[in-house]
Amino acid sequence: MIVTVFRSRLRPEIADEYAAMAAQMSELARAMPGYVSHKAFTAADGERVTIVEFESEEAHRAWATHTAHAGAKRVGRERFYAEYSIQVCEVLRENRFTRDA
Repeated sequence: MIVTVFRSRLRPEIADEYAAMAAQMSELARAMPGYVSHKAFTAADGERVTIVEFESEEAHRAWATHTAHAGAKRVGRERFYAEYSIQVCEVLRENRFTRDA
């Protein structure tokens, strides 16, 4: 599995416009072959973290290079983000625990 950790800070004046594009990208990601999940969190200091999971490097690469996503990334750099960092990681080990009800 490939996990992307996308950390960012938005420019405050673009929140509504960003939300619309983020919703479109979220829908597109879910439709990609090999998509597993994604979740976004916002810290008290305004930093946002999105964690995205794909089944394989190939599936991740298809998402990263998808025409609509590439366009959204360009707009993000030009208009939405004050800063961001991206880490693409391969899962080496995974443990899970679920308490039975």
